[in-house]
Amino acid sequence: MDQPQKKYVIVDVETTGLKAGPEKITEIAAVLHDGHRVIDSFSSLVNPEKRIPYRITQLTGINDQMVAGAPKFYELARQFIEFTEDAILIGHNVNFDYRFIQAEYKSLGYDFQRQTMDTVKLSRKLIPGQASYSLGKLCHSLNIRIENRHRALGDALATTRLFELLCSIEAEPEKLSLKGTHSNLNHHLIEKLPEAHGVYYFYDHSGKLIYVGKSVNIKSRVMQHLSNNSSRKAIEMKNNIADVSYELTGNELIALLLESDEIKKHKPVYNRAQRRSFFNYGLYSYQNEAGYQCLKYAKTIDTLQPHHTYSSLAEAKNHLFLLTEQFQLCQGLNGLYPGKGACFHHQIGQCLGACCGEESPADYNQRVEQALERYHFDYENFMIIEKGIEPEQKAIIKIEQGVYRGFGYVPASLLNNGIAEADDFVRTYPDNRDVRQIIQSYLRKHPKLLLIPF
Repeated sequence: MDQPQKKYVIVDVETTGLKAGPEKITEIAAVLHDGHRVIDSFSSLVNPEKRIPYRITQLTGINDQMVAGAPKFYELARQFIEFTEDAILIGHNVNFDYRFIQAEYKSLGYDFQRQTMDTVKLSRKLIPGQASYSLGKLCHSLNIRIENRHRALGDALATTRLFELLCSIEAEPEKLSLKGTHSNLNHHLIEKLPEAHGVYYFYDHSGKLIYVGKSVNIKSRVMQHLSNNSSRKAIEMKNNIADVSYELTGNELIALLLESDEIKKHKPVYNRAQRRSFFNYGLYSYQNEAGYQCLKYAKTIDTLQPHHTYSSLAEAKNHLFLLTEQFQLCQGLNGLYPGKGACFHHQIGQCLGACCGEESPADYNQRVEQALERYHFDYENFMIIEKGIEPEQKAIIKIEQGVYRGFGYVPASLLNNGIAEADDFVRTYPDNRDVRQIIQSYLRKHPKLLLIPF
């Protein structure tokens, strides 16, 4: 059987600044290439929904008036996903473009993952001795003409011509994707990795597990690790990788749950930040002597289940302020206003007086319950139905009495008659605050997910 032809998409973005997330894309261009010739292309201005700094306008020529009527990124998101599907993303300093694109998708609740290739790194390897490897100076040195410099399509087309030059040096374009990845892994092993949801495992020379990760595209994510020079830790880890294995999950939720469990179980050396809880602060409630339900944030305790969890103290504090304001709760009862007596919000009319007995505990507590509703499961006993690993299969995640019990895979036909028999397929996993937070967060992001109460 013929192998599917490799696809490459040469990409370039213009932005409002240098930091992905706070700064936004103002123009995007993509050129589809098969390693031999250009197949298709598209480009568009993008409304960043914020002002473009004058220094950026000076550099790119893109101003607020030009983007006022342009599509917002979410209007282009589907087109870009389809255009880049199953393709290797190429750019000159590709991490810059890739970070901005990922940040835009993250703001839409989507995890955008593609294998990447950097023409800066490839040029250093295949065309050594250049005075500079910036796009402008390198193209000038190689007699590659750039039209509309610092505009997305102009720079993308110049990078495309550079990519074609690199392909002419390396006769087999598909081998370029492995150039610049220093690793002890066999390249044939890398090529055989699946482009699917799952959890992957890195091992060192002695066979010791050193890292566990998850991805919607295992192969692409492993390739990113092997070309990651962003920190000393990243370089150290990739140099220690001698073998890789994986477990397919069929969907992102089980990948998240399995990754969390494997890290806690094995404590790999390069998962230091995730060995403990991902979420170190929690939102708790208690009833004071007057009968009022109070909220507080505190470090998480294994023996006490929080309503919600946070990765930092600042995130916890800001969220409690937000809940207090949104549901007209009392700053004093929630520990956000020092001293006794009426809180500051009562003085300006935003607190209804629970802090000084002007509002009854019953009325106040009802609003506290409304504030906490979103952080509880809708049912005590239910199964989440997700995509399985095989087409005729479904994944099930079981919650019983509000506690996570585990997951499994069942033949799709079995669910036609209810879920009574599905329970036999569930593999038990430990419940903890991290997995509950993962499940609650996933359900909020996927409100149309099938839930079956039992």
